[in-house]
Amino acid sequence: MATPQSMPDGAPAAVVVIDTEGTVIGWTPAAQELLGYSAAEILDRSGALLLMPERAATWDPSYGDGEPWSGFAEARHRDGTRILVRVEGSRLITPDEQASWLVTVTPAASAVSGRACSWMEPILSRSPVAVAIWDRDLRCVWLNAAAQRLQTVFPHYQLGRSLAEPLPGVNTEAAQEAMRKVIVDGVPQLDREARWTSVDQHEDRTLSTSLFRLEGVDGRPLGVCSVAIDISHSRARDRLALLREASVRIGSTLDVRKTAQELADLAVPAFADYVTVDLAEAVLPDTEPLQRLAATDVRIPVFRRAGVASIHEGAPESLWQLDQAVFVPSSSPFTAVLSSGRAHFEPVLDTSPGSWIDQDPDRARIVRGTGMHTLIIVPLKARGDILGVAVFVRNDNPERFTRDDLILAEELGARAGLSLDNARRYTRERTAALALQRNLLPRNLTGAGAVEVVSHYLPTDVHEGVGGDWFDAIPLGGGRVALVVGDVTGHGINAAATMGRLRTAVRTLAYLGLPPDELLARLDDLLVRLSEEDAGPDGFPLDPTGATCVYAVYDPATRRCTIAGAGHPPPAIVAPSGEVFFPRPPSGTPIGLGVGSYQSFELELAEGSLIALYTDGLIETRQADIEAGIDRLGAALAHAAALPLEQACASVIGTMVGETGSEDDIALLLARTCVSTSP
Repeated sequence: MATPQSMPDGAPAAVVVIDTEGTVIGWTPAAQELLGYSAAEILDRSGALLLMPERAATWDPSYGDGEPWSGFAEARHRDGTRILVRVEGSRLITPDEQASWLVTVTPAASAVSGRACSWMEPILSRSPVAVAIWDRDLRCVWLNAAAQRLQTVFPHYQLGRSLAEPLPGVNTEAAQEAMRKVIVDGVPQLDREARWTSVDQHEDRTLSTSLFRLEGVDGRPLGVCSVAIDISHSRARDRLALLREASVRIGSTLDVRKTAQELADLAVPAFADYVTVDLAEAVLPDTEPLQRLAATDVRIPVFRRAGVASIHEGAPESLWQLDQAVFVPSSSPFTAVLSSGRAHFEPVLDTSPGSWIDQDPDRARIVRGTGMHTLIIVPLKARGDILGVAVFVRNDNPERFTRDDLILAEELGARAGLSLDNARRYTRERTAALALQRNLLPRNLTGAGAVEVVSHYLPTDVHEGVGGDWFDAIPLGGGRVALVVGDVTGHGINAAATMGRLRTAVRTLAYLGLPPDELLARLDDLLVRLSEEDAGPDGFPLDPTGATCVYAVYDPATRRCTIAGAGHPPPAIVAPSGEVFFPRPPSGTPIGLGVGSYQSFELELAEGSLIALYTDGLIETRQADIEAGIDRLGAALAHAAALPLEQACASVIGTMVGETGSEDDIALLLARTCVSTSP
């Protein structure tokens, strides 16, 4: 659709006179300039020539019944192009007393900007809301100043430019589809949020756009009007964005202190200038009991500081460092929040004589010295327990907190409270499981003169918690020694308890002198029986448990090592020369399935050989398969083979795990066969 701009502001509007039969009986020079027809070409002809599409209807029934009318329409230029125009009609009585219509025709751009309706100009042109009109070809035929200011991020806001026109770095397919849908079905689309970025990537804007169909005086769709509001810095939107970010950032780990710090870091500076998270003693069980700390005449120890953040380097607002006890007056809002479970809100922080802050000289000094002027304290609650408080303060930001800010702070506190509770429960269970496992694992390994032996156990850092890895070295008759490493499926207390039962069973079976394959078969049968005894009312185990295991017996007299495996990674053997190989015994099924069939194999070891038994946490990662991990382990063992055994063990763990932490529990047992000293 064409967008003629030949009529400057202030030029006379095109005027046409049409009788009640629809015949043109009056034509002005401005009409010729706008539509291209001369008076000789159009007078005494049907006015339908001027409309798109052609129509023979008379003007009277279509456009009014004796009253002035106005609206948009599509006019036909002499060259065949379409022009979106605004038309206004008034009834006219000619000298011969015949009824007719006086029609004023103005291009849409000029009409909306003020020529035909000047009272709209201050509303539309100066409005901070971006308004634009697009014809049926999605070409911009009018826009106000606010829309023009958005051209850096949305360059299609330009007279005569179509949304379908491709521009580098700008994708308008979604906008085109939405506008065409509005033109077809006439249903407005409201509050369509879209993010636009400038071509140079230096500017981002988020626009909320509403679209509605522009209809002609005859009801036909002529185009779309778009109304866009820049919500890039909307308070409501910023609050929603902060809550969305909170759901991602708070509770990313099951660590109480990290969770508390995540809340503080999230809120500064997006919401507050200074934030502290202080937790009750029960949430931090590994700290010194607060009851043992001496109170003063005006303050008592109630919390420990678990998180702090400030817009100022070093957090000069904080009286206490992380993990230190936080003292508060017994009548302060901190203790009130802790006891009542309700937030404390001071939009204007009261520092006058006799206020609660006046009873706390140290806090009063910090408040006045740093310019704190508005305060929110919210409880951190979960499942009926109050875990601590979060304190939000502003000092540099002159705006006081509002009731809406209080609601946001309470929502942040509620989300943090649940995350803290999850972390607390996980920490308790992990601590208990770790203590149980360490008590069940051997503390002093001995190779009984057959081997020199060391071990290393590394619990996982990931959310699943402590697993059921175990290791052991069992002296046997005849100077022999049994070496075992196993891995119970699952994590937590149950896995650790099952590990203890299996370790005891392996020792008992080993003392019977059973060969490795028979020992694993007996162990498989035992675990099946234990699962059946622990079955629920439906006959199924309440906590089905399995395990993998590798069991080896070394005889120094013959230097032969007999090994059997149950779904476990293969052992590693390092020859005195430093060569590493992984013998692959026939691998049976994991223990606990009840279908195990195990086979032993033997190999002769040179004196000074190194035997490495380990769990899959040492070699398996999400980024690589087990075979790649075995290759890495072989290289690490070759590098550490000449080191003393303790150093070799530490070197292998350091090489395989590094600083990233382990994704699963790790158990590593190294045994070096002793060198004979006989002549």
